[in-house]
Amino acid sequence: MTHLANQVAVVTGANSGIGKAITLALAAQGATVCLVGRRMEALQLVAQQASNGSACYQADLGLDSDITELVANLKQDLKAIDTLVHSAGVIRLSSFESSSPDELDWHYKVNVRAPYLLTQGLLPMIKARQGQIVFVNSTAGLRAGANASQYASSKHALKAVADSLREEVNSAGIRVMSLFLGRTASPMQASVHQMEHRKYSPELLMQPEDVAAVVINALTLPRTAEVTEVSMRPCMKSY
Repeated sequence: MTHLANQVAVVTGANSGIGKAITLALAAQGATVCLVGRRMEALQLVAQQASNGSACYQADLGLDSDITELVANLKQDLKAIDTLVHSAGVIRLSSFESSSPDELDWHYKVNVRAPYLLTQGLLPMIKARQGQIVFVNSTAGLRAGANASQYASSKHALKAVADSLREEVNSAGIRVMSLFLGRTASPMQASVHQMEHRKYSPELLMQPEDVAAVVINALTLPRTAEVTEVSMRPCMKSY
């Protein structure tokens, strides 16, 4: 089935992990995907798998200048956008006492400011198609654990961005969903395990394809319904 044929999607963090899985799932449903990430070579490899005329956009979402250029390029290349998926994110674990202000700013720039600015810049194009916006969040955005104050605070803020945006744009026919994910097998999660000095066993975690399946299900629901929030975690808690 190609439920998203003739639609255009933009996915950040598309070069690996959850973003890659969502990109390939969207393409499998017939969408043309614009892949956004820092590493062009990795993006191109995913785009080859996605096909469907997918295009790659290299951008460091920690830099306002890159976001401004990305928005300008997307406006130039596209007439409208049906789906925007924010999957890019960063994490670094440290105790509250030892965390540096620079790392707090880094979490804020990539995890909150970037999706805010990108959504703001592309919103007229999304409104033109009564499109959909997906914020890939974390269960840390619902409850914060130890050594994650900076990351969790940025994810709580991202929830607020999505919630407020939804209240503003629902009347324009736009659906907004937040995904609160537990541990998912990905390069980011591998680095988290390393920071925790914990053995990384990806087979015990959620798989990126599990997340992508939920995203596709929500995006293809009849317009009489909206999935506002989904909380997912591994079936077997191994940590």
